[in-house]
Amino acid sequence: MLQENIRNIAIIAHVDHGKTTLVDQMLKATDAFRANQQVQERVLDSNDQERERGITILAKNISIEYKGIKINVIDTPGHADFGGEVERVLRMADGAILLVDAAEGPMPQTRFVLRHAIDAGLAIMMCINKIDRDGARPEEVVNESLDLMMDLGATDEQLEFTMEHVVYASAVNGFARLTPDDDNDDMFPLLDMIVDGLPAPDVDPDGPLAMQCVTIDHSDYVGRIGIGRIYSGTIHDGDKILVVKNDGSRAMAQVKQLFTFDYLGRKECQAAVAGDIAAVVGVDSTDIGDVYTDPENPVELDPIEIDPPTLAVVFEASTSPLVGRDGDIVGGRQLKERLMTERENNVTMRIEELPDKTGVEVAGRGILHLSVLMEQMRREGFEFQVGRPRVLFKKDKEGNLLEPVEQAVVECPGEFSGKVIEVFGNAGGTMVSMDTGVQQTHLEFKIPTRGIMGLKNRILNVTHGEAVFYHTFLEYGPYAGDIGNRQNGAMISMSTEKAVAYALGTLQERGQLFVGPGDECYEGMLVGERSKPGDMTVNIARTKSLGNQRSSTADIAVQLTPPRTFTLEEALEYIMDDELVEVTPKNIRMRKRLLTEIERRKWNVRNGKVNK
Repeated sequence: MLQENIRNIAIIAHVDHGKTTLVDQMLKATDAFRANQQVQERVLDSNDQERERGITILAKNISIEYKGIKINVIDTPGHADFGGEVERVLRMADGAILLVDAAEGPMPQTRFVLRHAIDAGLAIMMCINKIDRDGARPEEVVNESLDLMMDLGATDEQLEFTMEHVVYASAVNGFARLTPDDDNDDMFPLLDMIVDGLPAPDVDPDGPLAMQCVTIDHSDYVGRIGIGRIYSGTIHDGDKILVVKNDGSRAMAQVKQLFTFDYLGRKECQAAVAGDIAAVVGVDSTDIGDVYTDPENPVELDPIEIDPPTLAVVFEASTSPLVGRDGDIVGGRQLKERLMTERENNVTMRIEELPDKTGVEVAGRGILHLSVLMEQMRREGFEFQVGRPRVLFKKDKEGNLLEPVEQAVVECPGEFSGKVIEVFGNAGGTMVSMDTGVQQTHLEFKIPTRGIMGLKNRILNVTHGEAVFYHTFLEYGPYAGDIGNRQNGAMISMSTEKAVAYALGTLQERGQLFVGPGDECYEGMLVGERSKPGDMTVNIARTKSLGNQRSSTADIAVQLTPPRTFTLEEALEYIMDDELVEVTPKNIRMRKRLLTEIERRKWNVRNGKVNK
């Protein structure tokens, strides 16, 4: 039976193609805000980091009402590190809006999210966004997107549906059009196509209850909140329900509170019917994939598999000589408690204490996935240190070692394509395709996740900053053998003092500096990169020796090149196995695991390493 008064739609797109801005305009068009209400842009990106990075990290649920029909809208992340969110939330939808930039066309993450939507069997409507920008080519982009759907195995029905359901929009300017050339200046053509074109949920409201938990919210007051779609029946506040876990285990629970989505918020209700999306309070320790069903007539649904993590990093209490200068929370016990709380709230990460109790290992889908947690913790006042991210291997049935492989895409001016191919070759990558355009060359590679570490900086260096680089997890493939690490050595401070301009002026001739005059440094801290292999211990506090005679020429002021700064992601990709990233609320520093040169020499001797 079709629930004609409900539509469940997901919005899928590449990073920065305008998903969240489009949702803003849909909310405005359906009078979600008061006439005089001041509304920030990208209202769904409520997390500080989402607003600063300009990306969606967590899938969001809202609902709008148009022509008497409730439209549940799911704004999905476009970045591959949050792909687990995309795959799961698409289970709640019956249709999807594929958003594509009218100038850029389909991009790597477009392929990633579109593949999930096609595999889920969704009816896909296409929205060509930014048709008013320079270089827009909407008709070509429609054809490119249809070609991509064919490549990804879309059925004939899906292709025909998409060809008949295309709108052209400028989300920033708040209009949608049925052809690129008409003069409509509102969003109603898009909303009409959603209501008239995308399918209503085909469910059985009179059958036994079946609801599957797809995402988890958390409240300090009521604990975990299970959010998911009701596939059949009706769930009532106070109902006794059977909870069936992914592993088949069962437990009874009682619904203590029930909510449905109402514009930007949730509305408490007494009942939610099949086809709608609801939030349930009262199921202790609920998890992704849990099925809430009728105890008398239980319904079985396919379990939800969460994508396995591909990278792991160890969090430890900081042992820096400067510990406690920036942050309020520095103890190992507080660090462990914070990460264990994260384990309860964040089901996309695997968080486990190390057997020797020296730290906590956090495994996620990529560098960005891990760094978002670190950034959140440093904003909360934590100081800690993390090691180099470790790629998680697995074995196939024959016992062969497999490692995660990424699909990487680079777009750069044609003159630099040869250097980009060389950089990928040195990092274990193999070129899959090359498409030479008038201005840009489009290169696609397969490369082990290990090879991705630090690759972005090398690509930007050889292309003079003109390359665009994306990568997404593709598959587990055969182990690719040893892959070259950082080629250049580090400059390591020999003392705990402030950096002096005179010393830095001498050192910058030997390589690239990471610190400036007056910066706090300590013994064992990385203060720069040499221009040749092999680490070098340096004195960053050396001053000019003053004699009793002035030189014949006036002292010349030291001309310093600005130091190279690192984001969290860049620092994690830069360090080697014997190095750590120290994270504080105010600073990101890199250091050797063993701070004194004597300790490092002893370690090299014990492990048969030649100290270069």
